Amino acid sequence: MLARGQLCGYNSVRVLRIHSVWIGTLKNVFLVGTCIYICFALVSDKLYQRKEPVISSVHTKVKGIAEVKEEVVADGMKRLVRTVLDTADYTFPLQGNSFFVMTNFLKTEGQEQRLCPEYPTRRTLCSSDRGCKKGWMDPQSKGIQTGRCVVYRGNQKTCEVAAWCPIEAVEEAPRPARLSSAENFTVLIKNNVDFPGHNYTTRNILPGLNITCTFHKTQNPQCPIFRLGDIFRETGDNFSDVAIQGGIMGIEIYWDCNLDSWSHHCRPKYSFRRLDDKTTNESLYPGYNFRYAKYYKENNVEKRTLIKVFGIRFDILVFGTGGKFDIIQLVVYVGSTLSYFGLATVFIDFLINTYSSPVCRSRVYPCCTCCQPCAVNEYYYRKKCEPIVEPKPTLKYVSFVDESHIRMIDKQLLGKSLQHVKGQEVPRPPLDFTDLTKLPLSLHDPPPIPGQPEEMQPLREEVTPKSRDRPSWCKCGSCLPSQLPERRRCLEELCCRRKPGACITTSQLFGKLVLSRHALQCLLLYQEPLLALEAEDTNSRLRHCAYRCYTTWRFGSQDMADFAILPSCCRWRIRREFPKSKGQYSGFRSPY
Repeated sequence: MLARGQLCGYNSVRVLRIHSVWIGTLKNVFLVGTCIYICFALVSDKLYQRKEPVISSVHTKVKGIAEVKEEVVADGMKRLVRTVLDTADYTFPLQGNSFFVMTNFLKTEGQEQRLCPEYPTRRTLCSSDRGCKKGWMDPQSKGIQTGRCVVYRGNQKTCEVAAWCPIEAVEEAPRPARLSSAENFTVLIKNNVDFPGHNYTTRNILPGLNITCTFHKTQNPQCPIFRLGDIFRETGDNFSDVAIQGGIMGIEIYWDCNLDSWSHHCRPKYSFRRLDDKTTNESLYPGYNFRYAKYYKENNVEKRTLIKVFGIRFDILVFGTGGKFDIIQLVVYVGSTLSYFGLATVFIDFLINTYSSPVCRSRVYPCCTCCQPCAVNEYYYRKKCEPIVEPKPTLKYVSFVDESHIRMIDKQLLGKSLQHVKGQEVPRPPLDFTDLTKLPLSLHDPPPIPGQPEEMQPLREEVTPKSRDRPSWCKCGSCLPSQLPERRRCLEELCCRRKPGACITTSQLFGKLVLSRHALQCLLLYQEPLLALEAEDTNSRLRHCAYRCYTTWRFGSQDMADFAILPSCCRWRIRREFPKSKGQYSGFRSPY
């Protein structure tokens, strides 16, 4: 039956409904704001679509003509030579979605394989053959040393090497750049994209494209033909400055495609980004350059022209997504956002818990004593939260009839009576008048006693004479010494009063709530209607029921009642009313 109940049962959470205008308004504002945010995010970010990354291919064509003027020495005379360069001269094929445009260069012509002195540098200068090492190959050198120190020019001597001679001179890039006119070159970018999951393919070149167009960010943003100078202008750089030593430029193509039939849109967006470090110190090799050679034969001797090329590498970066409506994505998004509506509850609970009893009692917010919202939140907090102390064997509660609060003791008593232990003051649970129906009181008022005024007879604050057989800690004159062993005796050294006065057992209500045999029997039968009490078990059942009636009456909370210590006078009064036939009373035992 238990397994069946667990399998077919359902546990529900109890809800506290607060009727308050400002809390209700605050909740509705949160709910409306959350709903607006969810709808806005759903539409603006198209979260109802299934997204797929783009797959693309890129092809480029660079167009432009450049004229280079060089001074050439022939037959002892300098001549100005004009050279016209076309696409095949200044562009170089690269792997991936990249292309390179030459903007500057240095030439070393007529090189052939032979022996010659190294170009003079700090590492190659020498004064004798001892400064050169035969067979040494320095990574920074241009050849293999022969071990000889020879004259390079004038008084300068360098190590002789076997290499392509004459050795390339260490020179800075010409200023201005020799191909500064490359600023007017244009590049056509062909980009085909595919979204296989959506079975959709397109490209960046639209039908009927005007081949004379040039890209402009606002006037012609879909044109796939780009002027190199305009690309650098978009990034805030100067093409002429970058052309001297070269650099790296990124061309970004972003595809944000909406493939739904009712709002179809799939066009690329172009942007540009400088990718090399333009602020790097010159000693760290700024710019972008490489070397290549043109080989030829002269008089049956193989020669070459070594060219150090400076230029700009353009990397084309294609990314983006294509989205199309998908009912599963919509359901997942709606389901994941339902938890957002709980933010209103979390925020309101935070306000109630912040401006409520724990804060007011700690006096962090002095306004709580006079602020109306704080007082209201205090009421909500008491209805919503029930403080619970961790159950431990050392936890005990005591109640004195002449104090308005309950004392909590959470420590092991070592020979010290409960009467003298101060403990922590705990507010008494609020009185719930609906529980009065559970009290074992007579349904009819007792007949009035002739000659006695009809008025309440409370306990009087009078000093009860203390007899010699009463313990020193007793304040009411009705307590008896404990019969427990010495190590547990301190648990029963407790009086019903903190100060001398009348004992609670003399109260008329004590007799009706705690000692009424008829009321106690009704309580036992109320719990077990078919209870059959044996003669020797009757007093034991009634005695423990009387203990429970007292703790419930004086401590209110069931959690406190489980750890409550009865005063000695009450305990012995109950024991006299329902005595044990034989043996010693067990005394207080912790339920945990």
